[in-house]
Amino acid sequence: MLSFDREGRLLTWFVRGVTYKRALNSRLLARRREGEVRLRWEIPAWEVPELFAVMHGAVELAQQELHAPLLKKVLHWTPDNLMAERERFATAYAPVSILPPDQYFAVVVQATRGCSWNKCTFCTFYRDRAFTVQPPAAFAAHLNAVKTLLGEAASLRKSIFVADGNALMLANHKLLPLLDMAKATFPGRDLHGFLDVNTGSRKSVPDWQELREAGVRRVYLGLETGHDPLLAWLNKPGSADQAAELITDLKAAGLNVGPIFMTGVGGQKYAEKHVQDTLTLLQRLPLSAGDIVYLSPFVEHGPYAELARQDGVLPISPEEVGQQEHLFREQLKATHPDVKAARYDIQEFLY
Repeated sequence: MLSFDREGRLLTWFVRGVTYKRALNSRLLARRREGEVRLRWEIPAWEVPELFAVMHGAVELAQQELHAPLLKKVLHWTPDNLMAERERFATAYAPVSILPPDQYFAVVVQATRGCSWNKCTFCTFYRDRAFTVQPPAAFAAHLNAVKTLLGEAASLRKSIFVADGNALMLANHKLLPLLDMAKATFPGRDLHGFLDVNTGSRKSVPDWQELREAGVRRVYLGLETGHDPLLAWLNKPGSADQAAELITDLKAAGLNVGPIFMTGVGGQKYAEKHVQDTLTLLQRLPLSAGDIVYLSPFVEHGPYAELARQDGVLPISPEEVGQQEHLFREQLKATHPDVKAARYDIQEFLY
């Protein structure tokens, strides 16, 4: 089984129990199940053209039988043409490092580049770039490049995600003109974006109402844990109280929220308090239908590994990570039955 966008470019390919997913820049991820275990890996760059060639051959065989006008469009995308999309992507975007799972098929527009904090020990998503705000002229050029890259495939993308990390922290007088430009280029779509607790707390309810009126619908917040000492150990600004206050303000402004919590973070040393205080925070949050709580299995990388070694923080088992997720889901069912909980596996992200 193969699927394509409206430009004829490969999206997904399922063959012999393996699902391949192609990113806009022609990275290729693979996934398969072995019993209860889900295996995932990235195809090495040197191997990608060969797999594209196999896919192209399958389409050629189908076309010999079907003579479908649509497949003529697909056959334009030879392995070389698909690989050339890497260059086109690079002219439109800085790396798109991460998105919430429900926004994987958004139109991503980079109003900012990087993260305004960029010092959390567990995160390396934006370490390759300084935090910058796109001037209006540069942002307009970026929007045009994205529109050209997507072409007819933009019709599959029903929302706009305002990137990069915590782009919604920008003062409204800077942010609103950029949002208007994005909506004019990609009309008829709601807006979404990341926000951190520390900078987000600087805005008032009227500020958030103004963004709601401008088309922002859901704000995603990396809360990680309800345990303040663990946040401090992770070098993550903010606190559980600040998180609760900010989400209260966002909800008062009529916005939906997507708080993100990590399961397994802090290892054995912090496990008990991480669970206890996160359950307490989940109970406190004024969540309602339309919100999504994401539970993200912790993946160790970046400075975290060295910090854990120095402080003797040992990881918990995969079974214990699963138990944390179960407890968080049960808390949501008990206190916020209308709120959706979903897994956020960063290893499956591509754009």
